[in-house]
Amino acid sequence: MKTFLVSWFSFNSYISVFFSISNLVLVSGQCQSDQRQLLLEFKSSFNSTFTSPGKMMKWNQTSDCCSWDGVSCDDGGHVIGLDLSNGIIVGAIDNSSSLFRLQHLQRLNLASNLFINAFPSGFEKLENLCYLNLSNAGFTGQIPVEISRLTRLVTLDLSVILFQRSLELEMLVQNLTRLRFLYLDGVNISATGNKWCRALSPLTELQVLSMSDCCLSGPMDSSLSKLRSLSVIRLDHNNLSGLVPPFLSEFPNLTSLHLNDNDLSGRLPEEIFQIPTLQALDLSNNK
Repeated sequence: MKTFLVSWFSFNSYISVFFSISNLVLVSGQCQSDQRQLLLEFKSSFNSTFTSPGKMMKWNQTSDCCSWDGVSCDDGGHVIGLDLSNGIIVGAIDNSSSLFRLQHLQRLNLASNLFINAFPSGFEKLENLCYLNLSNAGFTGQIPVEISRLTRLVTLDLSVILFQRSLELEMLVQNLTRLRFLYLDGVNISATGNKWCRALSPLTELQVLSMSDCCLSGPMDSSLSKLRSLSVIRLDHNNLSGLVPPFLSEFPNLTSLHLNDNDLSGRLPEEIFQIPTLQALDLSNNK
């Protein structure tokens, strides 16, 4: 077997895409009183003895909730964005949380906190969500299939959900045909190529696919070639086997391909090096 060649290029384009979506700035109106109360109820659900409130620290009855850290509103004063990421919030969010009554929410980011409960099932009530980031939030257990009802989602990040059973990928994404950015790194999927590739094949608008360390196995199925909009593919640290498929060279916008730390073998298709848009390629630690 021949050793794969490895090249490194700039990965800045991927980073800029991700952060440009998660840091949109919107014009805010005057906060609606019911929206303020729901946010304050959410804040009070955490025991302050064990909680670092982070961005919620200055939330209070006397100020406009549209000016609070992590909160953005539309012109009508409805909360449409909530970013509590990296807040070191410790506590639980249950199915009855007031969070799930913020019906106008379009963007929700709870990443990198310490929520100490099983994955709640109330997210499907936020049917206007187009951006949902729950990565490394501390939730444990099975990812609720009800998330598949959030048909307006453009970005979904569920990376590093702990102690979950094998995720039925097809059930999760079957209705999410608007997805452009999908991050499932560290999620136990445990599926062979013909299963997980076919599950993703309806997501024809997908631009970023990041599924590192997901217990994926077997050869990649040709059904993945339907995702013609892909620009970033991260499938490293899995158990993928067989040849690197030539159809990867047919993605017209591919900028980053990471297949390192798998069980791939054989000669690398020369067409991969002829992709004009390719900026990063890592095929190290294969056969």
